[in-house]
Amino acid sequence: MSAEPIRLTDIESKLRQLDGDVRGRVADKRQTILLGALATALVVLLLAYLFGKRSGRKKSTFVEIRRL
Repeated sequence: MSAEPIRLTDIESKLRQLDGDVRGRVADKRQTILLGALATALVVLLLAYLFGKRSGRKKSTFVEIRRL
């Protein structure tokens, strides 16, 4: 164990080092995350459109009016 006390500057330097590491990793992965989110959103929209179109076709009623 170390006998010297922990100083505020030691804590600040360690936190800055950790913050820099995290920001670097996020910056590297940002484009991949955005592309994944965009692809997921497009798939969800496409499925909603297709299911909505299909259910609209199933439930539509054709009414014929004749005059006598």
